[in-house]
Parts: sequence; structure tokens; C-alpha cells
Amino acid sequence: CNRGIWTRWLQRTDRDFVAVDLEPVFGSIDDYGTSIGKAVDRVTESTGMAPIVVAHSMGGLAVRAWLASTRMSSKVHRVVTIATPHEGTLAARHASARNAAQMAVNSSWLIALASREDRDALSRFVCFWGHCDNIVVPVRSATLSDADNRHLDATAHVQMVFHPDVYDAVMSLADDARDSAV
Repeated sequence: CNRGIWTRWLQRTDRDFVAVDLEPVFGSIDDYGTSIGKAVDRVTESTGMAPIVVAHSMGGLAVRAWLASTRMSSKVHRVVTIATPHEGTLAARHASARNAAQMAVNSSWLIALASREDRDALSRFVCFWGHCDNIVVPVRSATLSDADNRHLDATAHVQMVFHPDVYDAVMSLADDARDSAV
């Protein structure tokens, strides 16, 4: 998906918010870090606080790759991933696009990513997943062992972005961040 998926969120919130496209569309997931870093910097400059990064599907892997390559986990307050194939997806097993192949279960890219990560930073992740995810298979690969993993009932892959529990959780995390900064 592109940044248009966040339009409903933009319409509902009065908080500083930057949505990014992950480009090039069929490039390496590692290439998306620049736009993520710039978005984090824009929100930080605007608010004076480390932001909550919210990512859907491959976007969650892009955030993890950016954090692993920059060692800048202190730049974000929390990371919320929605239907992210953290441990890969069988849907990518026959993919020809570079980023899709990186999302294959047991891909060398996913193994290398896990080896570069700060495991303590992953404890600041909230991962939304569900048994009705029609893209992330097996569905439990949308969880991380050190994260706060939250299950969504009867919700498909894209629809998870619009689930009220996800939006409410992000707004609650933002309130907590603001209150702790005061």
C-alpha cells in the first residue's frame, strides 16, 4: 500500500502525522529507510518528542530494517506494526520482486535482519495480528517474541489498519508519551 491507506487516520486525528510511500515499489526493503528517517525527523522537529511509528505489512519490516541500520531506536517512542510478516509469509515464496522475496519465510534477508537488531528495541514494539490475515501466512509470523503482541478477531490483512482497537491503541500510546514528556 502507499501512504493513501492512512487517509482515514489523518482525517480523525489532530496530531502531527507524516505518511510515506515505500519506493521504489519493487526495490529492496532496505531502500525505504531514508523516507522513514525523514518522516521521523519531521515529526520530532514539529513536536519536540520522539514519535510513535505506525507501519502496515511490509512497512513494519522497513521500520525494523531502518532501526537496525541506523541504531537510532532512541529516535522513536514506540513502533506499532499491523499485519507485518516479521517472520515472513508463504505468500512470498514464488515472488519475483526483490522486496517480496525478502519477505519469504526463512529468507536470508529476514535472518540477516534479525541478527542485526537490538533485541531490547523490539520490546517497544506493539504488533497487531489476526487469524484472518489473508496475506501473512502463517499468521503468527506477524508477532515478535519480545513485543506486545495483540490479536484482532475476524479481521483481514488490509482491514486491520482500520480496526478501532488499533487506532485507539496508537492514540493511547501517544497520550502516554505526551504525559510522560510533561
